[in-house]
Amino acid sequence: MTNRASGSAHGRRLVRRLSLLLAATLPWAALAAQVQDTTDYLRRMDLDGDGRVSPDEYLQWMLYAFDRMDRNGNGVLEPEEQPGGRGRPITREQQKQVILERFHKQDADGDGYLSARELMAPPR
Repeated sequence: MTNRASGSAHGRRLVRRLSLLLAATLPWAALAAQVQDTTDYLRRMDLDGDGRVSPDEYLQWMLYAFDRMDRNGNGVLEPEEQPGGRGRPITREQQKQVILERFHKQDADGDGYLSARELMAPPR
């Protein structure tokens, strides 16, 4: 249980590091930086245009950084591939689970989607 809890904490730290890297390095990060309000942010993540962000849309947005950092394409972020060149290896599947956990925490109304308000709310 301790390993799982520390693994989850590691995953949350990695999500934060990936988010920072995403904002700093990705070509479309400039587009995200130009978001004017919550509706605009939602529109950029909402790939099917239904006015809400599904778990799949959220995963696609968030896993882009992981895939970009995984230079050898083996589905594992090795320490040397992570920001600062350190950290425990984390698989794409582990990262996916951390992201989904974060998604469900942000889904305040429990409808299985994120609204603009839920997307912009402080992490829960």
